[in-house]
Amino acid sequence: MIKENENALICDFAETYNIYDYKQLPLSRVAVLASGLRDDSRIKKILRKEKAPIETILLVSIVDRLSLLLWAKTKDGQKNRNRPKSLMGILFPQNADAGVVAFGSAEEFEERRKKLMEGS
Repeated sequence: MIKENENALICDFAETYNIYDYKQLPLSRVAVLASGLRDDSRIKKILRKEKAPIETILLVSIVDRLSLLLWAKTKDGQKNRNRPKSLMGILFPQNADAGVVAFGSAEEFEERRKKLMEGS
């Protein structure tokens, strides 16, 4: 953690434990205190390479799904025109479609499903 971002660790120790000079502590104590930091601490977010808090990602995802549901009920949605832009795609472009698989037809879906069920 120190090697990754010492300043973030110092800030977390100051905020959480009121420790302003961790170097005065034994290394084993520093390790215990570092492991006890909250998951939303600066250093743990850096180590996980989080772009945003999970709550923010979930809220953005909810907005995307809701806008898509509402759009689907409109005339534009029925004709597949003027689809709403994805906030997830705007805010997190590298993760927008991570893990998403689309199919052109029900037959393609069923074929892929069958392969997955067979384990291939």
